[in-house]
Amino acid sequence: MLEFAYMTRQFENRPDLEKKGDIVSQIYHNLPEGLSDEDINRLKKIVSEFANGFRILMDKGPYVTVFGSSRISADSPEYHMGMELGEKLAKIGYSVLTGGGPGVMEAVNRGAHEANGHSAGINIFLPEEQKANPYIEPAITMNYFFVRKVLLLKYSTAFIFMPGGFGTLDELFETVTLVQTRKIAPFPVILVGREFWSGLLEWIGKRLQNEKMISPSDMHCLYLADTVPEIIQIMEEKAPLYDHHD
Repeated sequence: MLEFAYMTRQFENRPDLEKKGDIVSQIYHNLPEGLSDEDINRLKKIVSEFANGFRILMDKGPYVTVFGSSRISADSPEYHMGMELGEKLAKIGYSVLTGGGPGVMEAVNRGAHEANGHSAGINIFLPEEQKANPYIEPAITMNYFFVRKVLLLKYSTAFIFMPGGFGTLDELFETVTLVQTRKIAPFPVILVGREFWSGLLEWIGKRLQNEKMISPSDMHCLYLADTVPEIIQIMEEKAPLYDHHD
């Protein structure tokens, strides 16, 4: 607690730092008495991760975020398509953002990097030590999944989902939920690979929509594509090139 109090005093009589001081002061004054050292350290780390992510990403957009499996090999069709996608996005003026790991993420970052585009990634510390791929600059690695998710969505104007596992599905449903609840603008959510995604979409339609657990309009942000030209066409129609800072 004393550390937060000390931080607030550093901003006094410094107009250039007034906004930063307000943020720190608000955090400090909302902290309950008796908060454990462990929770204070956790809070400091969370705030620091958000601030670092905002600093690195805020003026590099517009971004397109691409999600997908970390487990595909470099000789797979998905990897080659990811490289093609990253290259094309860079050439038409988008910055590319991924989860920063191997597999699909590496392929997309690599394509953008080799096309001299801006290639960013936000990696995550995992027990199995997922390493950041070598095609992102700068490399950011987070401790908290929820901080990483916020950063992957905040500055992007389109979200592309290539085939993936539980992590990709988690990110997909969170993104669609944020669009559904109008927490983010209705940017396009593009699912790559009709064969891969068709079973899931069929289940959503037959169960969730037919049983009125979602509205038909909740599906309007979802688009299917099988090729990079299809993806780009959807983006040109649905995701105009502009910065998104909401």
